[in-house]
Amino acid sequence: MNATRDDDALNWAGDDDPTLAPGDNGKAAPNTTALPEGWTIPHQTVSANLPAATGQTTDADATAAETAESDDAAADGAAPSSAALVGMGILAGMYLLYTIGWFIGVARGAAPVGDPVAEFMFSLGAWLAVAAPLVWFGVTCWLTRSHQRVRLVWLLIGVVVLAPLPFIIGSGTGS
Repeated sequence: MNATRDDDALNWAGDDDPTLAPGDNGKAAPNTTALPEGWTIPHQTVSANLPAATGQTTDADATAAETAESDDAAADGAAPSSAALVGMGILAGMYLLYTIGWFIGVARGAAPVGDPVAEFMFSLGAWLAVAAPLVWFGVTCWLTRSHQRVRLVWLLIGVVVLAPLPFIIGSGTGS
């Protein structure tokens, strides 16, 4: 066997590129002066907000550090638990089944014979009923991103309100 061939398995093409030099390993504070006016770097760490060389802090620096710490704590505290994720998965499955139930219930029903406006309004209402569970789930998750308990309450309300009654009762022309 060739020794260089064994070494090839441990290397990537371009490892010897001089632009990939390790340098400071990203430990330097971000350069905020290179950003256009009004732009900031999101999620700055506390060390980036405090002056490292002088060791002196001003009131503005201390306030910025406290804000960064509270933002990090809020972001960590907002992470859902495993039970919450499993519950959200179960509720998402229920809403998907509700959408399928509404689709089957609407497909069974016959549009009332009448003028074209009445037929259009009936079909519009039927397709909005099919879309309602998915829209409820999406809007609830979007509007309650930071409030886990409120999200759970609204999703449970939706489970009760959006039940596909035409499918459950069996009404329509197919029954």
